[in-house]
Amino acid sequence: MPPKPSNTRLKAARLAAGYHSQQALADALGVGVRQVRRWEGEAPPWPYPDMQQTLTRVLGQDIEALGFTPPSGHPDPVRRRLVGATVAAVGLATVPSQGVAVMQPASVAADFEAVTRSHRRLYWSVAPATLHPAAIAHAALGLALLCETAGQTRRAVASALAETLLLAGRVEFFDLREPERAAQTWLRALQAAGEADDNLLGAAILAHTAFIPAWVGRREDAVERMVAARTYARRGPASAELLAWLDAVEAECETRCGNTRTALHLIQHAEDVLAAGGEHESPAWLDWFSPVRLAAFKGNTQLRAGHLPQARTTLQQVLEQLPAAEDKQRSVILGDLAAVEAAAGLPDAACAYACQALDQLEVTWYATGMDRVREVRRALAPHQHEQCVRDLDERLYGWSTTVSALAR
Repeated sequence: MPPKPSNTRLKAARLAAGYHSQQALADALGVGVRQVRRWEGEAPPWPYPDMQQTLTRVLGQDIEALGFTPPSGHPDPVRRRLVGATVAAVGLATVPSQGVAVMQPASVAADFEAVTRSHRRLYWSVAPATLHPAAIAHAALGLALLCETAGQTRRAVASALAETLLLAGRVEFFDLREPERAAQTWLRALQAAGEADDNLLGAAILAHTAFIPAWVGRREDAVERMVAARTYARRGPASAELLAWLDAVEAECETRCGNTRTALHLIQHAEDVLAAGGEHESPAWLDWFSPVRLAAFKGNTQLRAGHLPQARTTLQQVLEQLPAAEDKQRSVILGDLAAVEAAAGLPDAACAYACQALDQLEVTWYATGMDRVREVRRALAPHQHEQCVRDLDERLYGWSTTVSALAR
C-alpha cells in the first residue's frame, strides 16, 4: 500500500538534527510522542507560540520551513514557507513577491531537469566558486516552481531540486570546506527529496550528511546517519553501485574515526556487491562512484591502516585507470601516493607526487586535494631541511598557490 501522506519537512529536519525516532524528538521537546506523531501527520496543527520557539531552536529552522501551515489570514504562506525561508537558509538574496502564483505547464519539469543535468556534468571541470552561485540560483528557481506546479510535475521538479541542493552541498563540503553551510543545504535537499518521495535520493543525501560528524570523529552520529541512509535505500530499489557506495561512505567514516579494520571489511563487502551485480540500474546522478573510485577509497584506508605496500599498489593502479576527466580525484590520489612515500621514509618520492598534485590543483582546484598535500607536508617535518622538501615549499607557498588557496 502507498504510504500515508505526512509532513515530510518535519521528518527530514528531525533526521538531519539527529533525532532518529519520534520519541527522541518528543523527549528533546518535552512533549508526548503522540504530539510529534500529529505534527508529522498529513495536516499538522499549528503549534502554540512557546512550542514554535522550541521547535525552531531544536531543529534549526523557522516554523513554516518545518511544514506547518499558519492559520488563515497569514500573508502568502506557501510562497513564504517554500521560497522565502528556504532561499534564506542557503544564502540567497530574498526573492521578490510575485503576487498570486500561476500554474506552470508540465514541460517546465523537463526544462528544469535539463539544467540540473548540466550542472551535474559541469561539477567535474568548472571551478567551484563559479559553479556554486549558479547551482544556488537554480535551486531558488526550483523552490519557486514548487509553488506553481502540482502532481507528477511537482514531484519531478522536487526531485531535480533535491539533486541540485545535493550538488551545492557537495561543493560547500568538499570544495569550499564549509561543513556548517553544507549541513543546512543538505537538510533542504532532504526535504525536497521528501516532497518528491524519492527514497534513493534521500539515501544519498543522508549518506553525505554522515561525512560531517565523521570528519570531526563523532562516530556514533555518523553511524546513525548511515543507518538512516541504508533504510531509505532498502525502499529503493537500489542498484549494486548505490549499495556499494554506501559501504564506501561508511568505510571512509570509520577510517576517519580510526577504525581501519572495520573500514577494510566494508570495502571488501562493497567489492563483493559490485562483483555480484544486480538487476536495478543506478540513478543518473550517481556519477561520483565507480569501481575505480572504490579502489581509491581502499587505497586511502590501507594508507591510514599502515599497509603501505598494499596502499602503494592500489593507488598506482587507480592512477592508471582513472578517466581523463577526473581531475579533482587525480589530485587526491597523487596526494595519497605522496603520503605513502612520506610514511615509508622516502621524502624525494613523496615530494615528487605532492608536486604533481599541485600541478593538477592549478588546473582544477579541489580543497580536498589541497588538504592531502598539506597533510603530506606536515608528515615531512623530519625532512624539512632536505632540498626536495624546500622545493615543495617553494611550490606550496608560491604567490599563485597561496593567493588561490586563501581566495577559495
